[in-house]
Amino acid sequence: MRDSFFVVGEGVLEFDGKGEATTRQPSTAEELRRFRFSRLGPKGPRTDEETRVALATAITANVPQPDSADPAVPAGFTYLGQFVDHDLTMDRTESQLGQDVNLDELMQGRSPALDLDSVYGRGPRDKDDQVFYAQDGVKFKVGTTTPVPFPDEGTNVPFEGFDLPRRGGTGGTAADRRLPLIPDARNDENLVVAQTHLAFLRFHNRVVDELALTGLTGERLFRAAKELVVRHYQWMLKTDHLPRIVDPAIVEDVFTNGRRFFEVPGRSRHDSPTMPIEFSVASYRFGHSQVRGAYQWNRVFRSGGPVGAPASLFQLFTFTGVSGNFDPSSALPADLDDVTRGDFFTLPSNWIADFRRLYDFTEADRDDLVAPAEFDGGNVTKRIDTLLVDPLTQLPAGTFGGRGTQFREIERNLAFRNLTRASMMELATGQQIAELFEVEPLTAEQILTGNGGAVLDGLSDEQKARLVEATPLWFYVLREAEVGDGRMGPVGGRITAEVFHRAMEGSRISIVRSPYWRPTLGPDSSTFRMVDLLLFAFEGKADLLNPLGDPVS
Repeated sequence: MRDSFFVVGEGVLEFDGKGEATTRQPSTAEELRRFRFSRLGPKGPRTDEETRVALATAITANVPQPDSADPAVPAGFTYLGQFVDHDLTMDRTESQLGQDVNLDELMQGRSPALDLDSVYGRGPRDKDDQVFYAQDGVKFKVGTTTPVPFPDEGTNVPFEGFDLPRRGGTGGTAADRRLPLIPDARNDENLVVAQTHLAFLRFHNRVVDELALTGLTGERLFRAAKELVVRHYQWMLKTDHLPRIVDPAIVEDVFTNGRRFFEVPGRSRHDSPTMPIEFSVASYRFGHSQVRGAYQWNRVFRSGGPVGAPASLFQLFTFTGVSGNFDPSSALPADLDDVTRGDFFTLPSNWIADFRRLYDFTEADRDDLVAPAEFDGGNVTKRIDTLLVDPLTQLPAGTFGGRGTQFREIERNLAFRNLTRASMMELATGQQIAELFEVEPLTAEQILTGNGGAVLDGLSDEQKARLVEATPLWFYVLREAEVGDGRMGPVGGRITAEVFHRAMEGSRISIVRSPYWRPTLGPDSSTFRMVDLLLFAFEGKADLLNPLGDPVS
């Protein structure tokens, strides 16, 4: 989690470990080089800590949370959303503060763009980032899993290409040796986003293989592959990902008629995109409510499987190199905080994802790629609402850069962290953004009662009154979706869709600036979904999408 934000027009907002925020003016070098945020709406009032604790406790109460429905959203989209967030907020200039970088590179590198820079970094010609690439300088490196005897011989073999590439070697701590060789280490914070990143590595490599048949080689081949990958990625986000989380009418309006509020063409002060803190700190944290407490993961970790249970959220943190330690004996967040623990340095083979359980391949008419229904089947997201599953009260310190530091137990609670960060930044309230967007705000009853979400009985009457008058934007966005159809509405949805549009428009490779481009790697010239990306990346083969196979009946 960021400790500071450079907000254009305001300065550098910095936060200490005690929940205090200060603002200072940036140096000239910082202003040129820092990742650029902006403020879409006015400043809002801060929320006192007692209220933040009470509200976070209500949001993370251990009560049943409904699954997404009408339509159900496959669970993989939760972590695709996290992958996209890291793409948007990747700062390619961060490690170049002492190097010569031309102004064009600076402007692009410090601006949010949907260009897969969290995958590509600065490219294979960069002296630091070439480590992510294979020897040919065109394809990505991929990693190999570690054989384990549990539960059978099917997992006691290495699987090449089913883990992220990792640092390895003998130097540093065990945690250092497990670090992924990818531009953005956040994509190894949990196993689902790590396996998602791996799918994009394989997607690029497969596109390279196809384009090589045309005679392209070297840098020309790399650039052509990257362009094709990024355009298909953006198309998938626009037509498949966004309409599942935002009211489709809002998505259609933004991508047909353009933006109305954020960096509107002709009225914007910014030539290259910025990221509104209302998006980063509030609306795009909707995905936290979609997280499940456990997942049917593969034939090993599922209901009725050898361990008799699906993969817990804690285990999905454990089997990563950034948040975890690949150690199956880890049982507490403190175990994951220990940088010396664990004997494995790549993903154990029994933890490879079965993508059929994360996405619905019947959307692509692949009924042969449906997970077995007996005991388990696939997973769907939780509904977008004001509830978070209980495990999110106990985040491993590695997920927020806290390894080796002291912090209060409440700071492991994700809801509290979200509310606290927004308060420190004096984020606009839901009502202020509704007024800005000229939409009807939620009623007092909708805010306090909602629709099967957080129950606010733990708040005092005075706290409830303040909440109705000035609702923290993150909570407002979730309540708005909850009282609607499970998708973000006129406040949260509008912020999200307009930022996606701007981030595509501002990318060097852009389907927004190339409105006549159409996909070529899907079933037809208007369709390219996440399932199509996975089918292409894994050659449409069941034994690649699910290399561990199905349980033997």
